Amino acid sequence: MLAPRILAVVLCTALLLPVAGGCTEAPQRYEMTYLSLFDTVVTIVLYAEGETEAQEMFRAVYDDLARYDALFDIYEEHEGTANLKTVNDNAGKAPVAVEPELLSLLLFGKEVYALTDGRVNIAFGSVLTLWHDARTAGIADPDSAALPERAALEQAAAHTDIEAVVLDEDAGTVYLADPELRLDVGAIGKGFAAQLACDNARERGVTSMLLNLGGNVCALGTRADGKPWRIDVQDPDDASAALGTVELVDASLVTSGGYQRYYTVDGAAYHHIIDPDTLMPADYVKAVTVTHADSGLADAFSTALFNLPYEQGRALAQRNGVSAVWELYDGKIEWLSLVPAE
Repeated sequence: MLAPRILAVVLCTALLLPVAGGCTEAPQRYEMTYLSLFDTVVTIVLYAEGETEAQEMFRAVYDDLARYDALFDIYEEHEGTANLKTVNDNAGKAPVAVEPELLSLLLFGKEVYALTDGRVNIAFGSVLTLWHDARTAGIADPDSAALPERAALEQAAAHTDIEAVVLDEDAGTVYLADPELRLDVGAIGKGFAAQLACDNARERGVTSMLLNLGGNVCALGTRADGKPWRIDVQDPDDASAALGTVELVDASLVTSGGYQRYYTVDGAAYHHIIDPDTLMPADYVKAVTVTHADSGLADAFSTALFNLPYEQGRALAQRNGVSAVWELYDGKIEWLSLVPAE
């Protein structure tokens, strides 16, 4: 395995009173940031009794995430691994034997499709690929940036039937019955991976950790002082400002918005969250932030609510016990079962 690219590390930040000459034996705050996972910035904050213990924890979390990153990858092959690219490449050909974590992710994706009334569809990859390719080309050459052809989008949309994703739990296989169907787990993959990593850390005895997987935040336990983790809800209009601060204990927070990943065509910005009805970037609200006990569901519902008009999204959230905050285009901030911390 290649050594992780490390952006920064802050070690032995005293939680309690410092002791001259070094760290105390009480739990200390440690932080590590990586740039080599899920094509995003990954930050881990945890409390440990010393640097050796902290580094062991960091390595275990990193190794877990690296495994999931390889399994959930739709763009590149990974030697010795049957991943999502392998599954997509075998669409209409034959079932593919996959690792348990990947099969669990796809089973979860089917559950999410039902829970979100189809607003999140892991079988939507053929449409998302057209947008991904157009966005990549447009960023590389802004003067030639263009939208995907409408006819191509509609043709791709005809190959997004979730029922064509055949999962055999006994055999541990995935089969795409439609040769033109492609899987894309962008709406759930990071959240699902974050939850797995947090669950694994808990099983290893970690009781206090905050994992930020490119904006998918998973809080394990509390801080070592027993207080909740405090997370800012970003203002989509100002990256340096927050709509409010929420407190998390054994819960996750995920935000969906069009203000980070987008490209420009004829002066108009087109982001990466595509409405399954219009096949265009969703344009109902500025941003949605969701908190949930499960990071995968937080990830899924943040996308689902962003893909709906506010009133419909609020109704969906209420039916599923989801806490959320919306920023609307008229500047209003709407909170549901989520109270900003003082």
